[in-house]
Amino acid sequence: MEQIKSFIKLSNYKQDKYNRGRNGIYILLWWVVQGTLFRFSLHNAYNWRAKLLRLFGSDIGKDTKIRASSKFHYPWKVSIGDYSWIGDNVQFYSLDKIYVGSNCVVSQKSYLCTGSHNIKDPHFGLITKPVVIKDGAWIASDVFIYPGVTINEMAVVAARSTVIKDIPANEVHAGSPAKYVKKRFEEDELL
Repeated sequence: MEQIKSFIKLSNYKQDKYNRGRNGIYILLWWVVQGTLFRFSLHNAYNWRAKLLRLFGSDIGKDTKIRASSKFHYPWKVSIGDYSWIGDNVQFYSLDKIYVGSNCVVSQKSYLCTGSHNIKDPHFGLITKPVVIKDGAWIASDVFIYPGVTINEMAVVAARSTVIKDIPANEVHAGSPAKYVKKRFEEDELL
């Protein structure tokens, strides 16, 4: 191992090609609003938090339940459907688009990650890919979802799982990395 010299040169890291979607002042304003008006809103102030997110460009459906401790890196890159629930301390690391469908649950401490780095690039280049969670899916507590992953309709990801590939519809997956466990509903239950 002594023969391996440091090939990584972080001093050459650049984000020239990355588009945050808004200018720096707008982003700073969001971070101030999120750290104050959003974060310290009352427990049941779901409509207030949805309005703040909409004001900053999020597409938020009706009757969503978003907890005050959830965090949105760039809310203008987030869409959440009707009647979905976002739990405490959920992180929307939205360097790219994050789509959450209707009637979804994203439970506490889950991390939806849309950004990573090229491990073979000496400059550690940024890579972004969207995360999609389709209607009726449940992301249980403390789940990590990798960039580019789709959780399909009615799928469940068990607590503390790490999702590195797409989860098919109506399947329960668990573990690190998450693997198939069983069907969520049998065919006759879905009728």
